[in-house]
Amino acid sequence: MSANDNAQATHAASAAVPQTSVEAWSGKDKADENFPVGSLLIRRELREHVHAYYAFARNADDIADSATLPSAGKIARLNIMEEVLLGTRAEGAPSATRLRASLAQSGVSAIHARELLVAFRQDAVQNRYADWAALMDYCRYSAAPVGRYVLELHGEDKATWPASDALCASLQVLNHLQDCAGDLRSLDRCYIPQDMLAKAGCKTDDLARGETTPALRAVFDQMLGLTEALNEAAAALPGLVRARRLRVETAIITRLARRLTARLRHGDPLASRVKLGKVDFIAATILSLGRFA
Repeated sequence: MSANDNAQATHAASAAVPQTSVEAWSGKDKADENFPVGSLLIRRELREHVHAYYAFARNADDIADSATLPSAGKIARLNIMEEVLLGTRAEGAPSATRLRASLAQSGVSAIHARELLVAFRQDAVQNRYADWAALMDYCRYSAAPVGRYVLELHGEDKATWPASDALCASLQVLNHLQDCAGDLRSLDRCYIPQDMLAKAGCKTDDLARGETTPALRAVFDQMLGLTEALNEAAAALPGLVRARRLRVETAIITRLARRLTARLRHGDPLASRVKLGKVDFIAATILSLGRFA
C-alpha cells in the first residue's frame, strides 16, 4: 500500500468516527514522523500501549492544528479529550477511551497524556515564542511527556528523565526548523524565537520567502547550536536505560537527532524539506546495535 493509500485509509477511518466525537483529522499520520513510532524494537506486549498513546497525541495534535476550528472550539474539544481520558465523561473521544483502558492495564500515569494537552491548548491560542526559554517551556509539555511515558511504560527510573527531556526537546526543535515555512503558511504559527529574529534583523514573514537569507541562516545556526547542546545532554540516555530493546531504540534516535542537526546545518529548510534518508536509519541502527545491544 502506498503512502497516499495509507493517508486515504486514515482519512476514511476518521470520517467513520461518530459525529459525537470531538476528534478531527489534519491529514498527518505516521509517515510524517521523523523517528520510529512503536517500532519493532519495542517489546511486542508494549506496542499496543505505545500505539494508544500515539493515537491520543495525534488526535489532540490534529485538533490543535485544525485550519477550520476557532481557538475556543479547539480548547473545548481538547478539554473533552481530557475528561474522557480521566473517566469523568463517558464518550466523545475514541482515542482517549482507548488510552484510558491502556493506562489502566499498564499502570502508567495519565500525567504524560495530560501534559501533552497543555501544549496543544497553548497551540490553540499562541502562535509566537518570545525567546529560547519560552520555546523550551513549550517543549517541556509538547515533547518531554512522550519520552517520559515510554520510559515509565518500560519501568525505567526517573533518573533517565533529564536526558530524555533533552532528546525530546531536540527532536521538537528540529521538527520546528524543518516545518517553519509550512507552519507559518498554514497556521500562522512560528516557533523560531522572536528575539533571535529581531537581533538578526529578520521578520517572521521572511520564513515565507522560499529561501534562507544569510540573516536567517544565522538564526537557524544559533538554534542548531543550542540543539547540539541538547543532543550532548541526551547522549547519556542509552547508557541509563536498563531495557535492552529500549536502550537500542534510544541509541538509534539520539544518533538520528545528531544526523538531522548536521543536515539542517547545511540544508535550506525554506527551499525544501530537509530530512533523513534510509541510509541514515540503517547506519544508526547498525551502529547502535553494535554498541548497545
